[in-house]
Amino acid sequence: MEESVVLLDEQALSPHEVSSKYSPLALAYIGDSIYDLLVKKSFVLKSNMQPEKYHKKVTSIVSAKAQSAFIESFMDNLTEEEQAVYKRARNSSPHTKAKNASLQDYLKATGFEAVLGYLYLSGQNARLDELVQSSIRFHGVD
Repeated sequence: MEESVVLLDEQALSPHEVSSKYSPLALAYIGDSIYDLLVKKSFVLKSNMQPEKYHKKVTSIVSAKAQSAFIESFMDNLTEEEQAVYKRARNSSPHTKAKNASLQDYLKATGFEAVLGYLYLSGQNARLDELVQSSIRFHGVD
């Protein structure tokens, strides 16, 4: 999957540049989109089914509650820099709230999405793919 992600991030920045230049909520904003796209792509490449079936599988993984559960289990596998990005975003004050998740789950999901945004903008495609694929395996949705 790394090759496909490269097409999207031809202007990668250094990891330090990304973490210092962008707010944690900006990283979460782009991370949310990247995560959704890569999970969808993974399912489309693995199977051919009706859009409603894709939607059901994808939403079971990309929901705030699902992201929160995954990142809790994966925290020990994050690098120091990834943990710092995660904590900055988790401790931020978003101006919105999740429709179907607790505030705690929403903040953890925001932290996870920020890590994905950080990896994407800094061109760490192999690591981005590793986290996305790990989350898919964690949820056991094939």
